[in-house]
Amino acid sequence: MTLTLLAVAAFLLHVAGAFAALRALMYTRTAQGAVAWVLGLVLLPYVTLVPYLFLGSSRFKGYVDMHRRRQREARRDGAGPDRDEQLGQHAPDPACARYAAIGAMLGSAFHGGHRLRLLIDGEATFAAILDAIARAEHYVLVQFFIFHDDDLGRRMQRALLERAAAGVTVCVLYDGVGSHDLPRHYVEALRAGGVAIHPFATRSWTNRFQINFRNHRKNVVVDGWRGFVGGLNVGDEYLGRKPPLAPWRDTHMELQGPSVAGLQRAFAEDWRWITGAEPPSCAPRAGDGAASVLVAATGPADWQESGSLFFVQAIHAARERVWLTTPYFVPDQAVGAALRLAVLRGVDVRLLIPSRPDHRTVFLSSGLHAHEAVRAGVRVFRYRPGFTHQKVMLVDDDTASVGSMNLDSRSFRLNFEIGALVVDRAFAADVEAMLRRDFAQAAEVDEREYRDAPYPWRVAMHVARLFDPLL
Repeated sequence: MTLTLLAVAAFLLHVAGAFAALRALMYTRTAQGAVAWVLGLVLLPYVTLVPYLFLGSSRFKGYVDMHRRRQREARRDGAGPDRDEQLGQHAPDPACARYAAIGAMLGSAFHGGHRLRLLIDGEATFAAILDAIARAEHYVLVQFFIFHDDDLGRRMQRALLERAAAGVTVCVLYDGVGSHDLPRHYVEALRAGGVAIHPFATRSWTNRFQINFRNHRKNVVVDGWRGFVGGLNVGDEYLGRKPPLAPWRDTHMELQGPSVAGLQRAFAEDWRWITGAEPPSCAPRAGDGAASVLVAATGPADWQESGSLFFVQAIHAARERVWLTTPYFVPDQAVGAALRLAVLRGVDVRLLIPSRPDHRTVFLSSGLHAHEAVRAGVRVFRYRPGFTHQKVMLVDDDTASVGSMNLDSRSFRLNFEIGALVVDRAFAADVEAMLRRDFAQAAEVDEREYRDAPYPWRVAMHVARLFDPLL
């Protein structure tokens, strides 16, 4: 009897594995991923079926439909008379034309007339964000991947409650997995104080087990005219208070001008998906600066691999230099090829990565990719004072980006991300000065790092790379 039940259970598992394999064949984004899932689900459903329920399904059709409708509307609105008049007043820098493919891919556009501020590390970032929240008159939109119930988290909580008590509309999104340890009382206190707060999830009844597609955006908008975007989350470690990763190195930015509307639209899209309602909005104030900005909101709902292609196009546009900083260097073939081609064009390609791991598997795989990049002529540096978490790119002497996007598969195709691509020589000069200080505190990597590593460590690096599509 027991053997019969085991046989029936095994048969049912193989049937379920076959159906899941068919789904993986039809909907997995990459050929490599499809092959891995199909073979695993057909041959070893006992091992792979449960992970597939959590990691393999990629369908959240309602969000996809809403997102693509918004992109069509953005393209249509971009041709309207009001928008043309606004662009005529704040025309983007002509140098933006070399990034036109990014705008066409995302249904976004460069706008001129921005005032920008580079925010280096946590103290400067959260001093600026909390000050802007304290000055809010109409509404505050706040979105972070991680909220912690620690000193910084409670400072943020008090700031949001204070504005809600003053009659300001406050909307907050946090990622349900990134903030998995956020206690219920933290959220309930905000709701009791009049703050509308919700976790983000792509789950519905058709993919209710899904944990793979995370909202990694860090996006704050105050009254429609002040916006903040970058790499920091709400937690004491982002202020450098938690060894062994302290001091924590990160970068954010503030922007004022027309492109704040792009930050609002990205938040509104996520908010509508979760709540079914519209968040408050106001038109951005007229910009009084010179910078041109494109807001790049990317994610798995896009038609193409927009996160990867964002970097590919920016790297291809470089003629003199591309300097990149990322905590996780796990590039796909397209980005890796773009970096190698840039080296062959004579471009100064530099990469700043951590010397300490916060995620061991990613760190191992990053080390192997760094070795391959060095062999291709990329100059790779490991930041020494602490952990570097910043996501910054500098192209030539006029372009920089700051955002939430890492150079890994998760940011390229699994996470919802957001950043600002800036064409402005003054802002690029600020970014250059910041990165020069970072590189001065880093050690350059050469081929000996890999060659002299113990053999078991090198094996572990190659094993870790097998998991690149999920890192």
